[in-house]
Amino acid sequence: MNSDETKNSDVNAEKIDDTEFVFQIILYAGNARSSAMEAIGLAKAGKFEEAREELTVSSNELVTAHKIQTQFIRKEASGEKTEMSVMIVHAQDHLMNAISIRDMASEFVDLYERIAHLGSKS
Repeated sequence: MNSDETKNSDVNAEKIDDTEFVFQIILYAGNARSSAMEAIGLAKAGKFEEAREELTVSSNELVTAHKIQTQFIRKEASGEKTEMSVMIVHAQDHLMNAISIRDMASEFVDLYERIAHLGSKS
C-alpha cells in the first residue's frame, strides 16, 4: 500500500498484517517528526509562514499514523489477538515521540516569532 492510498482512505485491517501496521505507524510518525523539526529550523531562520506549513504537514502525518494505530487496535478489539513485540513497542514510541516533538515545535515557532517581533520593536 503506498502512502497516497493510506492517506486517502482508512487502512483495510483485513488486508495487511501486523508487521505492515507497525511499519506504517513508524513511517508516518517519522515523517511527522521530521516536519516538526524542519518547522523549528525554519522559524529560527525567521521563515514563520513556511514553519507553520511544516507544522501542518506534521499534524497531517500524525493523523494518518493515528488512523493506522486505531485500525490496529480495532483488529485486536474484534478478537484478533496481537502478540506483543519489540516492533510494536518501537512503533508506539515513534508515535508518542512525534506527537511530543510536534507539540514542542509549535511552541518553538511561536517563541521564535515572538522574539522576532520584540527585536523589531527595538
